[in-house]
Amino acid sequence: MDYNVMICDDDPDILNALEIYLKQDGYSVIRANNGREAIEKATSEDIHLIVLDVMMPGIDGLNAAVKIREFSNVPIVFLSAKSEDTDRVLGLNMGGDDYITKPFNPVELVARVRAALRRYARLGGLGGIPAVEAATGVYQTGGLVMDDNKKLVQAEGETVNLTQLEYNILRLLMSNQDRVFSSDQIYEAVWNEPAFHVSKTVSVHIRHIREKIEINPKEPQYLKVVYGLGYKVVHLS
Repeated sequence: MDYNVMICDDDPDILNALEIYLKQDGYSVIRANNGREAIEKATSEDIHLIVLDVMMPGIDGLNAAVKIREFSNVPIVFLSAKSEDTDRVLGLNMGGDDYITKPFNPVELVARVRAALRRYARLGGLGGIPAVEAATGVYQTGGLVMDDNKKLVQAEGETVNLTQLEYNILRLLMSNQDRVFSSDQIYEAVWNEPAFHVSKTVSVHIRHIREKIEINPKEPQYLKVVYGLGYKVVHLS
């Protein structure tokens, strides 16, 4: 499959470099010069992944990601000159799937893009941890239902809009109800790469999932933390 990657940065030199490296790896490239243009093209173009600069005048990358997340679950890889953990967590909070700091290694960026697209194409893929498959591909606990055939999640009868990483995490837990997974196990299964200081990354995505599937995220009935051990989805009749 040919993938269309949108790159958005207000620096034309960075756009040119990104386009060269991505095209060399076989991707079709769509360019945007600012956040507003990125939002517009995300609504009108067939895009499979977005590389989005954080610091831009007008609508910055973070706010553009929030708008894009209202209608699209495609992976978003942030580019930023800020390298603090708080900035990375903020990027994930705003809908990002990965975060790369400037100056970046173009080879690494292309590898990150490739990995994110691999996860996106798999959607329900679990990487290294086998799941107990439901015969029908449908998992349910209480009022939470996941139909893996349709890639559909409903909570209390309402459709839930998850990003591809959120979907993969929830599928891992839904298909192994009452089993506790550590942050490292979740990361290695969903991101399909070795875990290294990833607890914050996983916890951010867990919080997002709770906000979308729980009636009261502060007192979750489905996705629970087992302190000191990890996370699980509890089985409810």
